[in-house]
Amino acid sequence: MATKRKQKSERQQEVLIGLVELYLLTGKPVGSNTLKESGFDHISSATIRNYFATLEKEGFLKQQHASGGRIPTTKAFKLYANAMASFQQIDPKDLELIQKELNQDTREIAHYLQSASELLSNLIQGAIFLSAPRFDQDLVTDIKVVAIDAKRCLVVIVTDFGIVKTEVLYTPKKLSRFAIKRIENYFHFRLTGLDRPKLSQEEEDLASNFYNEIMIRHIVGYSNFSAEDIYKTGFSKLIRFPEFRDASVLATGLSIFENTNFMRKLLGKCTREGTLKVWIGEDLPLPSTSTAQSSVIAIPYFIHGKPVGAIAALGPIRIPYPKIFGILHNFSQILSEVLTRNLYKYKITFRQPKSEQVEMQSSHPKLIEQSDFPQLEDKT
Repeated sequence: MATKRKQKSERQQEVLIGLVELYLLTGKPVGSNTLKESGFDHISSATIRNYFATLEKEGFLKQQHASGGRIPTTKAFKLYANAMASFQQIDPKDLELIQKELNQDTREIAHYLQSASELLSNLIQGAIFLSAPRFDQDLVTDIKVVAIDAKRCLVVIVTDFGIVKTEVLYTPKKLSRFAIKRIENYFHFRLTGLDRPKLSQEEEDLASNFYNEIMIRHIVGYSNFSAEDIYKTGFSKLIRFPEFRDASVLATGLSIFENTNFMRKLLGKCTREGTLKVWIGEDLPLPSTSTAQSSVIAIPYFIHGKPVGAIAALGPIRIPYPKIFGILHNFSQILSEVLTRNLYKYKITFRQPKSEQVEMQSSHPKLIEQSDFPQLEDKT
């Protein structure tokens, strides 16, 4: 008797998984005859309807109207995702593209991670979040200035790793286009020691004060590392999903995308546990927001076998889970190998938030080139 009940339960779960797969493919309610014609001809339509009725009572299926087919609930998607976690699928062309694009030798770690996020977003056609530790031995390589108005300038800082940061500085008077160019030339001189420009005393004092202010802000921000850096991209791709064409559902997706602290918590949990994590529907505990139509799948990546960050894909609840699992698994594996190799090759260290720096020999982060030229000037 126990064996028969087990067999019935297994067949019932098989029917549920088949229904979810068909719904993922078509987006339409699934009837007993439709399911029977889609690989379940060994089960009668009457038996399938009985299974449907039981699964509906258990909260796995629902009907839009009495004579219509069944639609999987969030509970059904969770069961399906758990069942498919080990059945990873990946197109050989996708795997070849991942290997080709990720297998790079580069010091530009930030640029590399952003490019990797863009690649993954294109592969899964969804939004991507990637958390990262702080990488040291980074140097400021360029500083650009853009006038905002008569009293403010936007300063753009570019580093050797490809990080781009902005700061707003206030000016005593409006700067001309030519004055801004001379100030930029002064910044170049301070960073490299080459080609000292000819500035008036007033311009040199202003440029020197600007440079000191910029570098202090950069060093303080870089040294005080309290939360993982987050790279994100691909939100516009969500619009192609029918679920996100509803304004309220799109607003939910946008709220998740813009809530960096919320995503940081999910990615942090994935990193700490060192394994694939899936959040579906109400599993996403975003305050005051309905997340019934959204899902997040995250996987950690490693440096020298240590989980240091995680990659997450945000999409609708109706996504091809086995395909996403396969892409994320291979992406993480290759990313881990390349990062480990590059950090060793270029002698780059990294730090986790609120913890001691790990890897390599240095116990203090090297933020700017230790030479005479980048040092801050005391004009007093």
